[in-house]
Amino acid sequence: MPDPLSTLATRLASARHVVAITGAGVSAESNIPTYRDKMEGLWASFDFQKLATPEAFAADPETVSRWYDFRRTKCLDAQPNPGHIALARLERELTSRSLRFTLLTQNVDRLHHRAGSTNPIELHGNIIHWRCTKTNTRYPDLPVPIPRHPMPSPAGGLLRPDVVWFGETLSEAAVLAAYEACEHCDLFLSIGTSAVVYPAAGFIQIARKAGATTAEINRDPTPISDAVDFSLQGNSGDILPKLVEAAFDEALRR
Repeated sequence: MPDPLSTLATRLASARHVVAITGAGVSAESNIPTYRDKMEGLWASFDFQKLATPEAFAADPETVSRWYDFRRTKCLDAQPNPGHIALARLERELTSRSLRFTLLTQNVDRLHHRAGSTNPIELHGNIIHWRCTKTNTRYPDLPVPIPRHPMPSPAGGLLRPDVVWFGETLSEAAVLAAYEACEHCDLFLSIGTSAVVYPAAGFIQIARKAGATTAEINRDPTPISDAVDFSLQGNSGDILPKLVEAAFDEALRR
């Protein structure tokens, strides 16, 4: 029976437009706790779902700001893992041959940027940049930690993390760019995501409808495991470097 990784690598070697979507499992391999992990230390008694809302920020901006600044510090302390680095390499290799690569991410930590990915579509925003509640001006280089909670903006508003909270809508531009990429790709990778949160969970269906090869790389089975063409179970930091290396070895032999 053919090895699924080798067969997928062959498909990847001949792909002309690859779309990859990454979720919390990729960040977890860099020791960033997911939102659904048990909160730690002083935050153990809090419910993240009650902190990650506009209503929570309006009612208690100090607590919400402190929690997000704590998470921002965790993200800045973390390092890209081999999975992040393999995706950045995949982008470089494809674009150097005038092929297309689109990276979608549900993660807010910006580790893809730090690994070398040039233009990830951040579906849920990012926690590193904060923005003014009055003008929407973004501030990418805040001190670590923020000196005041909440932090006032120069325009007289408050600074909040530039993430999509529960009850808020995703960026229309990001969603439209994701839909366009999925409609025109010939290989789709779902990596480290449970594949249950929409609209991201629907992207793989769009790719399937377009005739793309679909693959999942995840530590545990998910609702799409039986529906994709390839399901590789394990850590993305272990599987992606081998997949990308095998794909480009195959490409060089052609």
